[in-house]
Amino acid sequence: MDEQPDAVQGAAADTGGDAGAGLDRRAELGEFLRTRRARLKPEDVGLPHYGRQRRVPGLRREELAQLAGVSVAYYTRLEQGNGRNVSAEVLDSIARALRLTDAEHAHLTHLAKPKHKKKQVARTQQVRGSLRQLLDTMDGVPAYVVGRRAEILAWNRMAAAVFGDWSQLPAQERNWARLVFLNPDYHDLYLDWEQKAIDIVCALRMEAGCYPDDPRLSALVGELSVKSEDFRRLWATHDVKEKSHGVKRLRHPLVGELALQYESFKLADDAEQSMVVYHAEPSSPSAEALRLLASWGADATRAGTGN
Repeated sequence: MDEQPDAVQGAAADTGGDAGAGLDRRAELGEFLRTRRARLKPEDVGLPHYGRQRRVPGLRREELAQLAGVSVAYYTRLEQGNGRNVSAEVLDSIARALRLTDAEHAHLTHLAKPKHKKKQVARTQQVRGSLRQLLDTMDGVPAYVVGRRAEILAWNRMAAAVFGDWSQLPAQERNWARLVFLNPDYHDLYLDWEQKAIDIVCALRMEAGCYPDDPRLSALVGELSVKSEDFRRLWATHDVKEKSHGVKRLRHPLVGELALQYESFKLADDAEQSMVVYHAEPSSPSAEALRLLASWGADATRAGTGN
């Protein structure tokens, strides 16, 4: 008999819950496992499919338990959010059975076996002076430093010319999640807005697994859940991935369409901060557009998005 879908455990898992409370790690663990199991079909993992319609999507619990080499009762307890005393070897087996990516595997481990850290007062993230100097020397390419909770910590003149003059915003608003989901200008800026939104939510989900007791992260998730239907929809997928590299296509108000490749680099002395650098293919229209923005200087910055 097919199992019935479980009731969602804890509204905080899908909507962020009370803006002042931490995220419910047990509910997060259960929902993450259920959503990963739901995306797999029997034929994806070499199990027979007998052709009859299933009442719920994906693999059954007993099928997943069989693939992972654990009892159904054990896996059920884990999917109910009880990760206490689960071994790394069992998590590895479940990750393989669920076909998790490296980022998803890490997220599962963070949820099931959290590192117990002393509760710390939320500190203001600081960017090293030498790193700010490095940003300033990067004249021809947009670059910025992003920290915890998608906060924009430092940037160069070209980043302001392309993405908007963030110095004109209150510090709390210098946040990629707030800009993308709550500022209509950024909906217009990104030609593939949906993918940018997905990237941000996936990164926030990774952080939620690492820091479920972070009140500022929980407050951000709660705020966005209340104010943005798109955020609620994407947050409920429980998808995760690390910041990486790729291409973003923009519609700039001064120079038109831009296709910019980007690379993300975690700082060696602070894994909570990453430098993100954009560049265009040499001799491309986008490269010429960046040169124009650089030559226009402060005028381009004032005309950028968000002003």
